[in-house]
Amino acid sequence: MTPEGMLHWLATTDAKLTYVGGDPINPLTTLNTAAVMVVYCSTRILNVCGGTCNVYNGGNTCLYTPNAACMASTKNVVFCSTPYCSGTCGELASCPAPLDGGFCATPGVQSIFTPADHPTA
Repeated sequence: MTPEGMLHWLATTDAKLTYVGGDPINPLTTLNTAAVMVVYCSTRILNVCGGTCNVYNGGNTCLYTPNAACMASTKNVVFCSTPYCSGTCGELASCPAPLDGGFCATPGVQSIFTPADHPTA
């Protein structure tokens, strides 16, 4: 998802958003292109991701994401089946189950590694 697409989704979604690791993002501002923005949500209904969603905007980190049913990111990130960004992992760029709006179904994901220097997904 492009940064502009992410900002549009944040501005128009009816999902309950929680910002982790920082302040809420103002969709009218310019984003730091070195940072990665990730949204991971608790609910997937058909091809739509939503419900309660967490939003991260920052640099390299390992996010603990229990109950993440789906996700989107402005860059290629790695999602893993166990906490601490280990276990069986996959790349968002190779999403096995794409959803509407640039989201990916990620049932069973427990963590997301956000390397800020990966190419845009």
